[in-house]
Amino acid sequence: MDTIYALASARGRAGVAVLRISGPEAHRAVESLGVRLPPLRQAALRQLRDGDLFLDEALVLLFGKGQSFTGEDVAELHLHGSVATVSAVLSALSTRPGLRMAEAGEFTRRALENGCLDLTQVEGLADLIDAETEAQRRQALRVLSGAIGAKVEVWREKILRCAALIEATIDFADEDVPVDVTPEVSELLAEVLADLRTELAGARAAERIRDGFEVAILGAPNAGKSTLLNAIAGRDAAITSEIAGTTRDVIEVRLDLGGLPVTLLDTAGLRETDDHVERIGIARGIDRAKACDMRIFLDDGTPFLLEPRAGDIVIGAKADLTGTGVSGKSGLGVTDLLDRLTSALLTMSSDAATVTRERHRQAIASAAEALESAADALSSGESEFAAEYFRVAIRDLGILVGRIDVEDILGEIFQSFCIGK
Repeated sequence: MDTIYALASARGRAGVAVLRISGPEAHRAVESLGVRLPPLRQAALRQLRDGDLFLDEALVLLFGKGQSFTGEDVAELHLHGSVATVSAVLSALSTRPGLRMAEAGEFTRRALENGCLDLTQVEGLADLIDAETEAQRRQALRVLSGAIGAKVEVWREKILRCAALIEATIDFADEDVPVDVTPEVSELLAEVLADLRTELAGARAAERIRDGFEVAILGAPNAGKSTLLNAIAGRDAAITSEIAGTTRDVIEVRLDLGGLPVTLLDTAGLRETDDHVERIGIARGIDRAKACDMRIFLDDGTPFLLEPRAGDIVIGAKADLTGTGVSGKSGLGVTDLLDRLTSALLTMSSDAATVTRERHRQAIASAAEALESAADALSSGESEFAAEYFRVAIRDLGILVGRIDVEDILGEIFQSFCIGK
């Protein structure tokens, strides 16, 4: 296998730049830079040289095979973070035999291939790198720590036990089996199905924490929607005017509310109109609002064209004139509205599952469907079909953590990683 190297820290000028090397030639590559190798896992200050050319004075840290992120021999060079210094060291490494620049996500892919991470942990790492809010950070760390894999292992063991018991009855169908295995199989099956259904029930909330909640502000023209959006955003994100129909398209503002990622949408005022462009804007706003996790309706006495759902917030508009409700112009009620919104979203996310991606949800849904079919087969006395459904469920859970048949999705996952990861 090639030895790969890349900058693992962000590009550009910095106090420190971390350069990572992984593969069988990693330690020798560092030694070729005139470095006396330090003991494994002990950082040491060393001068780096390319022949007679002094490159930098850096911290050198070595990891042995089986004790590193990738599972291979790894070296890290903690350089002074100037662009010129990094470029000089990368140039020197490029001349060493057996070394090449890493591809995007290749370090993490090697960690997967060497059994240091399962596929869900790889996705958790990607989510951690992209995390913008506290809730996203906590969720990504939970996945990266192996929480999904640990659950899958428990489920697989129980299903394997079910399969073994059922297949034993098939193998000895012509003999007297001293114990009826049906009660134990039924109990294990019910336990796994209950767990899978719980995960499926909380999957949407987990996906929303990862991708962000969407909340639409709705109301009639000139109800104060854009002014409220600007007040919450703390900037002029939307154009405000006394002329009805000013907002023609959906305007988005990204927020962090209580550690949750939230996209607030300002939509076109909902009304009947003959203006073709405005009608398009209203239609777009209604479509987005229907798909939103939550809506804020500004009530100025005009009938709503879209019916509020359970959990939506309906609040009086232009509190600066009425004294009640919310006003983006004066700021009256804005803090209370945000508190209500934050509380509602935290409640929605409180039952978030461990699974965070559509791929996870589909794998668990498929496994649950197979187990439900197994239960039906057992109740009908069709042991052979039940055994096959157990094998399908085991396969689905194996795909979830990357044990089998994952090559087709690896490219999509790893292309989101930076070169040094």
